Amino acid sequence: MRVLIVDDERNIRTSLKKYLGLEHIESVDVENGEAALNALLNEQFDAVILDLKLPGINGQEVLQWMQTHGIPSPVIMISAHGQINDAVNALKCGAQDYLVKPFDPAELVIKLRSLAEKEQDKKQNNTLEPTANAAQKENAVIGNAPAMRLLSRQIDRIAATDVTILITGESGTGKEISAREIHARGLLPSAPFVAVNIGGIHEGLIESELFGHEKGAFTGATSRKIGLFELAGRGTLFLDEIGEMPMPLQVKLLRVLQERKIRRLGGIADISVNARIISATNRNLELMIKEGKFREDLYYRLNVFRLELPPLRERAEDIPLFCEFLLKKLGSRMGRTAPALSGEALDRLLSYSFPGNIRELENILERALIYSEGAVIKAADLGDLAINVPVKDFPSSLELIEKKAVQEALERCRGNRTKAAQVLGISRKTLLNKIRLYGLH
Repeated sequence: MRVLIVDDERNIRTSLKKYLGLEHIESVDVENGEAALNALLNEQFDAVILDLKLPGINGQEVLQWMQTHGIPSPVIMISAHGQINDAVNALKCGAQDYLVKPFDPAELVIKLRSLAEKEQDKKQNNTLEPTANAAQKENAVIGNAPAMRLLSRQIDRIAATDVTILITGESGTGKEISAREIHARGLLPSAPFVAVNIGGIHEGLIESELFGHEKGAFTGATSRKIGLFELAGRGTLFLDEIGEMPMPLQVKLLRVLQERKIRRLGGIADISVNARIISATNRNLELMIKEGKFREDLYYRLNVFRLELPPLRERAEDIPLFCEFLLKKLGSRMGRTAPALSGEALDRLLSYSFPGNIRELENILERALIYSEGAVIKAADLGDLAINVPVKDFPSSLELIEKKAVQEALERCRGNRTKAAQVLGISRKTLLNKIRLYGLH
């Protein structure tokens, strides 16, 4: 068993490390949250002993970061007597157990071994997904049309390299899904995949999000913040909507790609970064270069290898496959058995141009699931597919309801977008897109 000890008190780290050694438990100790993130990015641990109060990045933030980045190591939170309520809240946020200082190290060992047994049982109970189902899942993401089979072969060739990739295609064609597929087929699939929508971040905050900042770097910077380049570690950083990046930051991104180093806002030291960079856009970057809106030198740095995703209308043979996959996913989310499509319904979908691509198909099927009754989706359940009208021009009552729900959630959460997304049951990225769609601030 291998354990990570995170505590800012040296005597606690030393005594725990010594006691665990006597119990034949290997351990690594670090003194702050930042060091913990680095250790978790580069090494594997069977459990984490995490102090709640740490300088800079605290224990709660480390726990949240672990969940965001899919790091499965179970966590035992340790806290002082007056912090019990905080420790209980940590349990609600994903910690497996907690101990109050001062605690008996023998009790800690019992808890660690109990966690190890539970993890072992979980591994034994998990059966491998049948090969046919795995292939079906992959094909549902990639598709069987000739253009998508070519794309799959290209992904196979580049996944095992660290080449910088630019993914282009219309909105809704699955650019992030393709980026995740590249990461999953790569050399380090268990490393973090960090995605950021450049167009969804306020211009003044992009630099801090990407590169991080030091305490006191600007008004409101009350603690050090680790940027996304660092959080990605040796994994993948996906820069979606790269065409929305402001010109001043394009220069800084170019420097990162050239030197593989970043500097936090307010910092004085360069930090090496190792993440693979995948960017994506639905804009014409070549035209933007001619218009002086995008740097040509940055374009060539990003466009080392290019993947172009065809629109759904050019791969209609994939529509039945996507429908099957999406109906299963949506049915599971709604707690109902996925219905089948009637022949007439499928014909209507096959004859539709899908200006919103796969994302629009998913929205159509979700609406059809709400309207449908029984085990079959009929053509009438799909609504009117003959009119391709932008939502912003002719908002329906459903869209007005959605806009109001988003607005009320933002007001309830006092503008905190992460909390508002949780209230609405959607991802933060989806919320940012809806804020832009409806012009909310």
